Amino acid sequence: MILDRVKPLDAILATAQKKSLHRSLGWLQLTLLGIGCVIGTGIFVLTAVGAQKAGPGLMVAFAIAGAVCIVAALCYAEIAAMIPVAGSAYTYSYATIGEFFAWTVGWALIMEYAIAASAVSVGWSGYFSGTVLGGLGIDLPTYLSAGPLALGGVEGGLINLPALLIALLVTGLLVIGTSESAKVNAVLVAIKVTALTAFVIITLGSSDFDPGNFNPFLPAGVFGGWGTGVGAVGAAATMFFAYVGFDAVSTAAEETKDPQRNVPIGLVGSLLFCTVFYILVAAGAIGTVGGQPIMDAMGLPLEAGSAELARQCALPQYAEALVCSNEPLAHVLKVLGFSGFGNAIGLAAFVALPSVILVLIFGQTRIFFVMSRDGLLPEKLSQVHPRFRTPHIVTIITGLAVAIGAAFFPVGQLADISNAGTLYAFLMVAIAVMVLRVKDPGRKRHFRVPFVWLVAPLTIVGCVLLFFNLPTAAMLFLPGWGALGILIYFGYSRSRSHLGRGIVEVVDDVAGEETMVPIHPSDPQG
Repeated sequence: MILDRVKPLDAILATAQKKSLHRSLGWLQLTLLGIGCVIGTGIFVLTAVGAQKAGPGLMVAFAIAGAVCIVAALCYAEIAAMIPVAGSAYTYSYATIGEFFAWTVGWALIMEYAIAASAVSVGWSGYFSGTVLGGLGIDLPTYLSAGPLALGGVEGGLINLPALLIALLVTGLLVIGTSESAKVNAVLVAIKVTALTAFVIITLGSSDFDPGNFNPFLPAGVFGGWGTGVGAVGAAATMFFAYVGFDAVSTAAEETKDPQRNVPIGLVGSLLFCTVFYILVAAGAIGTVGGQPIMDAMGLPLEAGSAELARQCALPQYAEALVCSNEPLAHVLKVLGFSGFGNAIGLAAFVALPSVILVLIFGQTRIFFVMSRDGLLPEKLSQVHPRFRTPHIVTIITGLAVAIGAAFFPVGQLADISNAGTLYAFLMVAIAVMVLRVKDPGRKRHFRVPFVWLVAPLTIVGCVLLFFNLPTAAMLFLPGWGALGILIYFGYSRSRSHLGRGIVEVVDDVAGEETMVPIHPSDPQG
């Protein structure tokens, strides 16, 4: 039977306790970890993409995405506090609905985090080339600053070298150690929040702020049509990408002190804090310079990240359009005449966006780590560096994959593809919460979702709604990636699964001794 392997929750906790990563993160570090991912991508990078999809309705898109994330975060908070181990939705699924679905979730998360990190690397490259190099009078050749036009880049583009390099640099930092990375991240979060606060004050208080810029408010409507990826809901499906930060917090549960208390605080706190900034910054940008999309002959917004949009943005009449900017927030302030502040915003993004890349690669490597620890992937991948105490092998592999994606693809396409995996994982977490309420109602819950039989179904409905409002290509990528994963599962992972072999492997990292612990006969196994 495919669905017969459900890993005992006590075995998951015991395995993690024996072979675990160092617990060094508190509630403040977790909250900053979440803010480090959430604040940055959607604002510094995807504001232009979202405006191209929804126009001023971008503000509605942020609200829709935020609402789905709030109910999803509540589900995450309950289950992450119950199961404070690495693996996020993968581990939660393993303990509730079984190994097969857990594999599909883990496989989707691997795609989600890696592609998301590539997207942010591309966004960072725009600020680096525009503000930093531009401010120094250096014009990086097109063939070194963007991917090829055929992949949604620009005319004459070949490789996005800055994006490739920043992904590799962040990977090196993560290999050195989680604690060191978290300290750097805290500084970068402070820089980002300060810069965005200044942006909100300047734009909302500017004499150039014109309510007329919000008309028409929904140029592509609320629903742009299934598979089009436009309209307020279509933009929400893209902007959902930026909220992945709270998911990354849950992947750090195994490295958290007092996770039963700190994980829920980090999850919900970072999400609520960040949502306010999304809406305020979007209002300031659109109210001052406008945010109407570039339309095609049928009166619909051109697809973000498409070759045709790149051609239109190269025309003189769109030189100052928000939707064509690679550094949208710096662009807004420069258009308003605040070049100094615009450069400061650009520098803040240049300095701070690597923290987003850091959190995303961090989350992806922890998924790899725990899947390897369960025997579903080669066990050498879960090897911990003897000095740095980090999963260095999977970190390096992930970093190389992220760098390659960032070098050749545009931010809009990468974000939409990443979201397909994100939404699937969030949906499975909502299911896992309900299953655990039925299967294990007596287990201690340090945080309980209020009205769980309303909140969890709302999470499922919200994720399905957003998924079917992604562009068709992004929707099709997930089942294609999933089919490859299923082949690997049945061809390699299922026969090597520790649970399937009736054992739980426990490794004593200090003594270097390996012990095979049989699963009790009454426990489910394949």
